Amino acid sequence: MSALLRPFLDRWRFVALVISGAMLATAHGFETFGGLAPCELCLKQRTVYWVAGAIAAAAMIVVRLPGGPRWREASCWLLALVFLASVGIAGYHAGVEWHFWPGPASCSGGGKVSMAALNDLLQGKGVKMPNCDEPAWKLFGLSMAGWNTVASVVFVALSVAAAIRERRKA
Repeated sequence: MSALLRPFLDRWRFVALVISGAMLATAHGFETFGGLAPCELCLKQRTVYWVAGAIAAAAMIVVRLPGGPRWREASCWLLALVFLASVGIAGYHAGVEWHFWPGPASCSGGGKVSMAALNDLLQGKGVKMPNCDEPAWKLFGLSMAGWNTVASVVFVALSVAAAIRERRKA
């Protein structure tokens, strides 16, 4: 195992908490500063990071309690499962954007949030969510959902590596 990865794997619960916070901050930054309103599937992707962050924070406490070290490996496997769910949700969203399969019927909204849409909301009218099948942003041909899929695969691999490392240390 690389000496570069060892410090991250030894503190994987903390790293997973920081990663989750960074992914959420990035998504909120795109929304707040980039004006990119999230679609329904984007919000589901964020939920996974809230769950991962909560599990990582709880695990950081649990492993320090009496008898807690026995949960070190299990917490890494649990984080691997959560990040695997992220791979599934983000991969599904990326597939919807590439038109490999249809998205949920509720994701057939109507574009960006505008002042007119906000005014409609204030007047009690419905607000249209952005379409799930239209990427709002791309970098090197991948949308945010595509990049989230790639990142989540890396997080799964690191979680598994951390779990294996915990098993070897025990």
